[in-house]
Amino acid sequence: MRTLALRGGGRVAVVAAEWRDAFLVVTQGRVQLELRDGEPGPVLGRDAGFWLRGTGVRALRNPGRRTARVRVVTPEPGPSPAGHHTPYARYRMRRNDMNMNDTGAVAGRTSGRTSRIRRLVVTGFVATLAAMAATTLAAALAQAAGVDFEIPDGGESIPLPGFAVVTGFFSVVGMGIALALLRWSARPAERFVWTAVSLTVISLVPPFLAGADTATTTALLGLHLLPATVMIPTLARSLRTRTG
Repeated sequence: MRTLALRGGGRVAVVAAEWRDAFLVVTQGRVQLELRDGEPGPVLGRDAGFWLRGTGVRALRNPGRRTARVRVVTPEPGPSPAGHHTPYARYRMRRNDMNMNDTGAVAGRTSGRTSRIRRLVVTGFVATLAAMAATTLAAALAQAAGVDFEIPDGGESIPLPGFAVVTGFFSVVGMGIALALLRWSARPAERFVWTAVSLTVISLVPPFLAGADTATTTALLGLHLLPATVMIPTLARSLRTRTG
């Protein structure tokens, strides 16, 4: 038995010849399994155990910033004394109790990922509806206060339904980015926040270039920031949440 320490963002390759029959238990932090086909595997938290043989795991990653520790249990040579269980035998019993098998790192790995995707989609659509409602209401209040939302280039005012449509479109785009990062990134929440904030900052440029009056420009800036304050924290929180 030995303990493997993985610093934040660290990676260690799984050597099949050495870890063929190893059973691993996360004792500190979080560990993400990297599969042989290049697909990011599940992120396992403290006290999670997993079996390497036949799982298709090619490396272990630490998706967090703090050091993660993994206890590696391998079979001891020779029979153990009667009535005594080696640590390997005890972990084999734990493995059976936890409903693990030799065809996956953890039973239900695929269903766990599907559950996270389903939860993210549901959460994202609810947040999208909330962002659309909040933006439309804010635009209506701005109009009532005297903001005409007239764009000199077009000579027409932006209609209220237009705010809802644009907000819904870009919110769905944000959901697509979140789903892609959940699928391919080891740190989806952090990367999503960075990407979404960057895109929000870029979206603040067009109101300054539209040539509208000060009141309209200020209102448009606020209406860009409002849905971002709804969508970004909600999707980031959903990306951080682990199942089971």
